[in-house]
Amino acid sequence: MSTTTKDDFDPIPSTRHRIHVGVGSLRQAEQETDAIAVPVAADGETPAELGSDPAALASAGFTGQRGQSLVQPRADGPVRVAVGIGTGREIDVALVRDLAADFARAVPYHRRLAVEVPSGDVGVSVADFAQAVTEGVLLARWRYFLGRDADRPTLESLLVVASDSDAEQARAGVERGRLVAEACSLGRDLANCPAATLSAVRMAEIAVDVGTASGLEVEVYDKDQLIAMGCGGLLGVNRGSVQPPRMVRLRYQPENPTGRIALIGKGIMYDSGGISLKPSDESHAQMKNDMTGAATVLASMTALRDLGCTAAVTGYLMCTDNMPSGSAMMLGDVLRMRNGTTVEVLNTDAEGRLVMADGLALATEEPVDAIVDIATLTGACLRTFGIEIAGVMGNHAAVVEQLRRAGDTVDEPVWELPLHRSYRSQLDSPIADMTNMGGVNAGSITAALFLEEFVGGLPWAHIDIAGTAQSPEAKGWRNKGATGFGTRLLIEFALRFARPRDGSGAATP
Repeated sequence: MSTTTKDDFDPIPSTRHRIHVGVGSLRQAEQETDAIAVPVAADGETPAELGSDPAALASAGFTGQRGQSLVQPRADGPVRVAVGIGTGREIDVALVRDLAADFARAVPYHRRLAVEVPSGDVGVSVADFAQAVTEGVLLARWRYFLGRDADRPTLESLLVVASDSDAEQARAGVERGRLVAEACSLGRDLANCPAATLSAVRMAEIAVDVGTASGLEVEVYDKDQLIAMGCGGLLGVNRGSVQPPRMVRLRYQPENPTGRIALIGKGIMYDSGGISLKPSDESHAQMKNDMTGAATVLASMTALRDLGCTAAVTGYLMCTDNMPSGSAMMLGDVLRMRNGTTVEVLNTDAEGRLVMADGLALATEEPVDAIVDIATLTGACLRTFGIEIAGVMGNHAAVVEQLRRAGDTVDEPVWELPLHRSYRSQLDSPIADMTNMGGVNAGSITAALFLEEFVGGLPWAHIDIAGTAQSPEAKGWRNKGATGFGTRLLIEFALRFARPRDGSGAATP
């Protein structure tokens, strides 16, 4: 039975409206759209459809350099927006995605948009160009809004204009971009949803709905089952809440899988800090997004079937809120995790690693080639890398490298921090196997060292998205608020996954 009441908001509003995305001709764009983006290279010919020569464009300050745009209203047809793409050696997929997003924001009141694929070799394939355009436009026009006119769509259609010879490649890119953008939009919806609406129970219900529709097997575990399973980390964090916890296991199982991946997502639906209460500031107000890791795992897995992923993927969503109350977890308490490890709680605001520990331990109990966890875990990572780069740490260089390459491909960069094991002593406890908190320094590293205790030596990497999960302003494809960072990264990682090898060069068992 659904827990949603008539006063609740829709947690995933981006699924309400279907945006038509397709490939067509310039003539079709003239007849069916309101605004057309025309890519212009700084070292190429000016497209004739702009109706201006290079001198006229230059007099208006437009020379085709990357980041430039020039809106040309017309009385008898769609607006033309000249978009500078620089020289051929400057063009990459990230630039195309950002420029498409900039175009979509430059004409905010136009709901039927078109973007031309440039003729000739610009350094990006037609399929990749079309995919990047689709992602950039759809993600720029995404919004999570609960006020008046919330049901009004911000975009009705996107037409990618391509020549007849390029149309087939463009269609493949557009479809791929649509699937990736829709997954990212789902992750953004969930991370932006108010915690009063999106409880752990409601998150599990959504996982059942969207996961089943995406070809996933979905299993939901309630509090009694978690007690029987010995998931003391998740249960300990949940003690202060009136909302029951949920653990959701998602399975994507293709025929003859080429690899096996486990993904674990932190799902703290709201983080007050527990007894170690957070200060009442802007960062506290953002704590509805402390479940972004779980949202990212769910969202990424919804795209795997339709994108033809050949690796088997199992996802674990570890969901509860972290609240102060008379029954809340106290400092000095000792929790027993799923794998039997005991943990002394020195800070109830270091709760994410506690719920993740149970998920990591569960992941080791099935055959797996690599384990990846993703979490808004430490403020130290935000202070280290800011809001555009995520931290990554792991015990296997090949897994970390695959994540780095995936991040570079989709413009969700990760940067490796050292898993410096001499810092492990900071987690020593006199009364338990370990504590949940290191010293005042190297907080991101000691948090990762804590998580490593639960992977049983299997190839593993940890992604800390504390900084990248939220943006104070719109920039390129990233929106203001919860960004969905990590969804596209995990999709790319799963699609390109190769079994890591041990020191002898053999694939890990």
